[in-house]
Amino acid sequence: MLTALDTARRGVWWGQDYAYAGWRQARGLLSRTSPDSYTRPDPARRPPVLLLPGVWETWRFLEPLARALFAHGHPVHVVAPFGLNRGSVPDMAELAAAQLRDADLRGVVIVAHSKGGLIGKSVMGRTDVGDRVLGMVAINTPFSGSPYARLLPVRSIRAFLPDDEVLTALAARRADDARIVSVATCFDPHIPNGSELPGARNVRLATPGHFRSLADPELVPLLLRELARFAAAG
Repeated sequence: MLTALDTARRGVWWGQDYAYAGWRQARGLLSRTSPDSYTRPDPARRPPVLLLPGVWETWRFLEPLARALFAHGHPVHVVAPFGLNRGSVPDMAELAAAQLRDADLRGVVIVAHSKGGLIGKSVMGRTDVGDRVLGMVAINTPFSGSPYARLLPVRSIRAFLPDDEVLTALAARRADDARIVSVATCFDPHIPNGSELPGARNVRLATPGHFRSLADPELVPLLLRELARFAAAG
């Protein structure tokens, strides 16, 4: 049972999480960076990254990760037609697959946040582009859904219900789980049951929150290690 101190601490974490999300959204609105800014080919041939944001997030929400990975030699590609990523997981997966085909990307590692991980797993299971993907690092992804999705009568949120047809079909598809690294935080106010994915490599970050995980100081080093591991295995 939670103590009063635990409840107060989680309340602070909630506030910090939404403050970070609001700040990142504002920075995204002000950013004028082109979606192609981070795609320059790397002479060292480090694996390219496909960046997939969460619901109501544009690719710019993840721009700090794009900038950091690009600085370490990884070409980073985004799916600009996602917009705020409010469409269904199958529809967004089709757009992501089109990006892989149009840019002729191969040996890709997907780096995804939240809903982006569901889209990424859908892409990995496709027969037309799945073989272009080495693996995925998914951050705070609701692989088993979230009971909180019942609280908002919005289609883009109710898609995260644990019994959603698309979500349960993805959960039943286990063939690609070994190529997924599921990164979770010590406390996620949006996914109370956590982001653990059986069969995947599950990693825990110390930073609490659903959005603040993106600013955890251990995240970029973790991404670089996993990118190198996927490249070596591939």
